Amino acid sequence: MSHYPDISSAAKLIADPSRAVILQSLMSVDGLPASELAHKAGISVQTASSHLSKLIEGNLLTVERHGRHKYYRLANSRVAEIIESLSIIAPEPKVHSFNSYNTVHKLKKARSCYDHLAGLLGVSITEAFINNRYLEDHPNEKEYKVTEAGVLFFNGWGIDVEHLRTLNRYFAKKCLDWSERKYHLAGSLGNEVMKYMIKALWIEKKSNREISITELGIKKLKTELGVIISEE
Repeated sequence: MSHYPDISSAAKLIADPSRAVILQSLMSVDGLPASELAHKAGISVQTASSHLSKLIEGNLLTVERHGRHKYYRLANSRVAEIIESLSIIAPEPKVHSFNSYNTVHKLKKARSCYDHLAGLLGVSITEAFINNRYLEDHPNEKEYKVTEAGVLFFNGWGIDVEHLRTLNRYFAKKCLDWSERKYHLAGSLGNEVMKYMIKALWIEKKSNREISITELGIKKLKTELGVIISEE
């Protein structure tokens, strides 16, 4: 008899290729209906519904009803962390056409990782925060430290750092990026940074986790943070 948690049950759920696609498609706080998840996984709605039920039973997903429609989401940020961590050791996405190449390229450039920014954009912004001494990176720590200069900077964006510290979740967590192989900012602070950039019209959320950087965003990222992202 094992005295350890039964991680094999969760591993079996994630190991199914269709369920893996469903979980990765939900790496955004936006919920999706079964029909759209079925399309992304290349399976029937009936098959997708069966997979979704198993993922809910396994505490990996939650479901919310809005009128006649059901929307599925990852159960919490911890599930998102597991999916992102597995993506680090997984093979690169296979590209079979120009469209698939274009999609992968856009996701690598800028995407959402549950409720914060990832890809080249997410990593570049995090490195800019460190270079500008708004964040301190201590290699043996799980979280970044926000400096006094950082508190003032984020307050200028309307982000109440002291309030975020009191929330029952990670504050400025390091999240290893699967495409850049470097850390980006997660946690409640990472979430607020993404929300600020959306509200300020620097970025726009697209389908399939893709984040589009606006012309205003390209200018502001350069002038305010020294981040240069090509328009390609």
